[in-house]
Amino acid sequence: MRVTEQLLVGGYQIIQDTELYRFTSDSVLLARAVRAKRGERVADFCSGSGIVGIHFYAENTGIKEVVLFEMEEEFARMSAETVELNGLGGVFSVENVRVQDIPARYTEYFSLILCNPPYERGGFAREGGEAPCCKEMTLTLPELCSSAARCLKFGGRFALVHRADRLAEVLYTLHASALEPKSVRFIAGKRGHKPYGVLVVAVKGGKPGTDILPECYNEVKR
Repeated sequence: MRVTEQLLVGGYQIIQDTELYRFTSDSVLLARAVRAKRGERVADFCSGSGIVGIHFYAENTGIKEVVLFEMEEEFARMSAETVELNGLGGVFSVENVRVQDIPARYTEYFSLILCNPPYERGGFAREGGEAPCCKEMTLTLPELCSSAARCLKFGGRFALVHRADRLAEVLYTLHASALEPKSVRFIAGKRGHKPYGVLVVAVKGGKPGTDILPECYNEVKR
């Protein structure tokens, strides 16, 4: 069933389907992991209902363009309806396409890419439309990083949220794609608890050197 919910920022609303995968607060943490620069062209990879891109836009100024990339047709349709509902058609657009197949016109186009990707290995399809959103059934980490590197301008930033226990793999894969990890911030459910997630920001063509930022806490796990 379709529902319209308040984003609680900027007066914006978002359309979701209660029978499909719904965004979690990890998406909000990602949207707050970086700040926009003036004139920024932003992409939201694996955008789902559009939560990351829209929340990021709501909390920043001076953004020139936001493109939501989502392979699942139903999610892409909901994103387009959310854009229309909020009157954001002058800034936002939606591309119903796999990240691996993003059109050539977006090569070296963006200065910032945000992504909350599927980050569990393997698994089987299950009801509720969650499997492709949660599991690497249609997009691997190397494919994601390669596409981000292709679509970013030199010096552009790539911010993603991932599993803490895959951090070494994430950093290695980013580096192999010429995306130099510049900051790492762990996510834990509560203070003193083992981190379950990690926010990583990388720069295309950046110099070596990674800042380990203070841990953040999230009461609602993915």
